[in-house]
Amino acid sequence: MLAGLALPAVLLFSLLVHPSNGGAGPFGPLKKRDVMIPMRDGVRLHTEIYAPRKSSEPLPFLFVRTPYGTGDDAFGNSHQLSIYSDMLADGYIFVIQDIRGRFDSEGQFVMLRPPRSPDQKADPKAMDESTDAYDTIAWLLKNVPGNNGRVGITGISYPGWLTQMAAIDPHPAVRAVSEQASIADMFLGDDFHHNGAFRLSYGFEYSAMLESSKKIYDFQFDEEDTYTWYLSLGLLSNANARYLHGKLPTWNDFVAHPNYDEFWKRQSLATYVGAPRVPNLNVAGWWDQEDFYGPVEIYELQEKQDPNHWNFLVVGPWNHGGWAHGDGHKLGPLDFGSDTGQYFRKQIQAPWFAYWLKDKGKLPFANAQTFQTGSNRWISFDRWPPQYSVPRDLYLRENGALSFDAPATAADDAFDSYVSDPANPVPYRRRPILPTYQGPGWTTWLLEDQGFVEHRPDVLAWKSEPLTEDLAVAGDIVARLFASTTGSDSDWIVKLIDAYPQENPRDRGLAGHELIIADEVFRGRFRSSYEKPEPITPGEITEYRIDLHTNNHVFLRGHRLMVQVQSTWFPLIDRNPQTFVPNIFLARAEDYRAATQRIYRNRRYPTHIELPIAPR
Repeated sequence: MLAGLALPAVLLFSLLVHPSNGGAGPFGPLKKRDVMIPMRDGVRLHTEIYAPRKSSEPLPFLFVRTPYGTGDDAFGNSHQLSIYSDMLADGYIFVIQDIRGRFDSEGQFVMLRPPRSPDQKADPKAMDESTDAYDTIAWLLKNVPGNNGRVGITGISYPGWLTQMAAIDPHPAVRAVSEQASIADMFLGDDFHHNGAFRLSYGFEYSAMLESSKKIYDFQFDEEDTYTWYLSLGLLSNANARYLHGKLPTWNDFVAHPNYDEFWKRQSLATYVGAPRVPNLNVAGWWDQEDFYGPVEIYELQEKQDPNHWNFLVVGPWNHGGWAHGDGHKLGPLDFGSDTGQYFRKQIQAPWFAYWLKDKGKLPFANAQTFQTGSNRWISFDRWPPQYSVPRDLYLRENGALSFDAPATAADDAFDSYVSDPANPVPYRRRPILPTYQGPGWTTWLLEDQGFVEHRPDVLAWKSEPLTEDLAVAGDIVARLFASTTGSDSDWIVKLIDAYPQENPRDRGLAGHELIIADEVFRGRFRSSYEKPEPITPGEITEYRIDLHTNNHVFLRGHRLMVQVQSTWFPLIDRNPQTFVPNIFLARAEDYRAATQRIYRNRRYPTHIELPIAPR
């Protein structure tokens, strides 16, 4: 939920707005106001307002709310502004606000504060993030001269979620929003859980970061390799016993709510998001390591009821917030052949807000625009996913093969197996694994060569023959896994991989690279219900439907398709004891046991990947 900024962009914007530059920019330097804006319950929120000193016309507001601080640079200007430097020439009044309880704002911070209930709305002083945005806008319209009465709201990650909160019950002056990498559901697919599996390292470090003080706090590890640290932590209950001591509300909520109960449902945007109240530009990145599920889910929820055609989607070849800074020409080892980040900011984001807030130009694209990786080109669609894709099943076969031909054998003993041991979990990226926000490892781990786990006996892999022609995939990818375990609970991790040829003249640095295209974890106890988990019957063959999410990718001629399956992904995902217990956060040491896992690949139990094949 934390989007980083590139220093060069920060410096660029500082030069544009700092008064000592003597009139840089089309309107001269921006003038900064630092104010405390009162909310309906009397709490005041710290807000920075940046307006051009000169303008020939009234200007709209561009409003960003954040829990991460305005982050003033050496010139006294917010780092947040660098994200929108391409919009400076169009003319906006930029507003950056600390949400309540964070940095210089008053009040109490509540992580992902749920919207008011219907009963609470009868209280004129009842508040939530939506009312705080509403009250701020009302104040801005009355107290900031030179505005045109229109407001755009945007933000990335947590600020993206705050954008969506403001759009649930928007002030009439809000004419457009752009939620970018927003959270949609913290139990089903975003930062804290995926399909009920707890994202350990992120959940621990992020809750410590936001709830240990009003400012950013980095937990102090006494090991360089957090894989070792989390393994030595042992039981999840040791987190409170040794380090947190019950002081972090979010960690306490993890422990108290191990299943998909009303606590998580009240946070879920599916509860609140219906037809868009204002135009919304949803933005996601194919390799977003934090919040890919959210923006796609919000787009799909709003697409079901969009009579005004206000729902739009952009997905590019980015990690979390990667579209906001840098040129976007490369990510990790990949070169996309064009400046995808600059393209988004100049050709999509800036025209989007200019159209809705300034009546300028035209909409920059159709309903959806996605970057097709592999072929490295932008494609516009009337809707996403495209209607022309044709489903085709890719089957796991004998001897580590992968084929579009279904298995012929009827023998139930046609399976591959491995032993999953919680005492020796598979690392999710190369070790040493530094703390989440230290070093580049976290931001690009989804692009890391997956060959680093191939030597492990607890990771299974299947490969197709080299492709004789390009294979385009556009739409939702689903794994149908037929598996058994000797335990009574299990995690299942499935990765669809683009395996580059050993000789790769296009980019020799990628020779033999195994690139994740789609992936997901599923906690077996939730196979029937996220609300009421059930033990797995040891030895029983069970089908698991695992949504690997939407994608737009071309597997190029000469490449191979590859599938990896494993049961641990540490410390990204906490260790499943592999013995069913009511609450894994309260599991005992004796509950953690090794288990033998079988992945079936016969006619009766044909494990396969459902691929949406697009015409070329």
